[in-house]
Amino acid sequence: MNTAPYTFIFFGLAGSGKGTQVELLEVYLREKGITTDVVFASPGSEYRQLISSGSYTGDVVKNFTDKGMLLPDFLTTSLVVSSIASKITNDSCIIADGYPRTVPQSEALEQALSFYGRLGAHIIYIEVGKEEAMKRMKLRARSDDTDESIAKRFDSYVAEVLPAMEYFKNKDGYTIHTINGEQSIEAVHAEIITTIGL
Repeated sequence: MNTAPYTFIFFGLAGSGKGTQVELLEVYLREKGITTDVVFASPGSEYRQLISSGSYTGDVVKNFTDKGMLLPDFLTTSLVVSSIASKITNDSCIIADGYPRTVPQSEALEQALSFYGRLGAHIIYIEVGKEEAMKRMKLRARSDDTDESIAKRFDSYVAEVLPAMEYFKNKDGYTIHTINGEQSIEAVHAEIITTIGL
């Protein structure tokens, strides 16, 4: 079983509420004195910074995301590993949100955790139905949430992301917790805390 300092890996369809639950978990970890240091492995925020920078790489990234396409492993992994390597300490909790999203990324994360002596992770899968996720994505009204890009994201999720989660199944120290994501925000958070046993 994964022990302190903890590593948490979040999975869930776009619109499942992962981002909100990551924030609530961070607050809980700090308030309960479980950690004072949280390192995020979140390529989404790194990519948004690249896009807003107006750089050539940012323009290419925007072209991919506008079409609902997954970005290549080399770029995603380099951003995540660089972020972890520059921020991690012996006592850091790691929270991965939006990474890994392919099997090669799962392999890279497993190698990184092993390098830092992390014996496994709690994998939190926030499960919501396709219809509910689509409804939520429409409500948030982001510019990249077009019908076409949403449909492509669902397809790539099934083809790439679910196998990335399955990669950790039956691996020593890695536990997959399936959480009902169609409850209230508070109920989802409570289920995560109870299921993990924090």
